[in-house]
Amino acid sequence: MNVIYTLIPGMVFFGVLFVVVLIWAVKKGQYEDMEGSASRILMDDDEDAMLARRPDEK
Repeated sequence: MNVIYTLIPGMVFFGVLFVVVLIWAVKKGQYEDMEGSASRILMDDDEDAMLARRPDEK
């Protein structure tokens, strides 16, 4: 039972800490760059590659 008295305040502290870090990251613009490296890998570049390799049509 004594462990609960230590774990509950500890988890509340970490919960508040995570919320503060999330708010700090949002205010710093961490989630504003939708065209950044994380989403660039999802872009479909196959069409451009196929057009570059296709022989010229006459």
